[in-house]
Amino acid sequence: MRIAELSRQSGVPVPTIKYYLREGLLPPGELTSPNQASYGETHLRRLRLIRALIDLGQVPVARVKEILEGLDSDSMPLHDQIGRAHRAITPTRTPTAGSEARTAAAVQVGELIARRGWKVEPDAPALTTLIETVAALRTLDQDHLVDFLDSYADAVEKFTALEVASVTARTDPHQIAESVVIGTILGETLIASLRLLAQESISKDRWTD
Repeated sequence: MRIAELSRQSGVPVPTIKYYLREGLLPPGELTSPNQASYGETHLRRLRLIRALIDLGQVPVARVKEILEGLDSDSMPLHDQIGRAHRAITPTRTPTAGSEARTAAAVQVGELIARRGWKVEPDAPALTTLIETVAALRTLDQDHLVDFLDSYADAVEKFTALEVASVTARTDPHQIAESVVIGTILGETLIASLRLLAQESISKDRWTD
């Protein structure tokens, strides 16, 4: 298909597609003449993936490029590709709590991870985010929420195990990598949406007539 048809089917404007081509997010089409290229289903699928990561996952374009480079690599281990996805969805946080609160939070989070036997790198972005969040909650006198940390971890571990099991049932390494990365990023949006809907429903049952 020509670029105009690719735009129509994907819903992505032609100038945006050309930008993705220039930035290397989208592979070049097959040249049919010096000024024309043909695109196929692979390009359409990649465009949909890019838009999902940017629009739903809120991943910056530069990070999307890193993720896609990992997916296209034949040598990068799956674990490293997942690491790229984690870094893509974990923004740098500005500490809001004092050093004492952060130290106490780090101890609590460290004990949680040790208790559960989780194998986590000390520089994992999500680790820093969790510590900062626990410290902020305690600073804001929301200790009752921090007390749910083990319950949160139980729930997260259960559905994460289900996700990994469903993905690894596939046999194609590229499909596995893509599914894990997509699930990691869009799964955050999915879980957050479900939580908000459940909260709205429970709130309505408890606090409205």
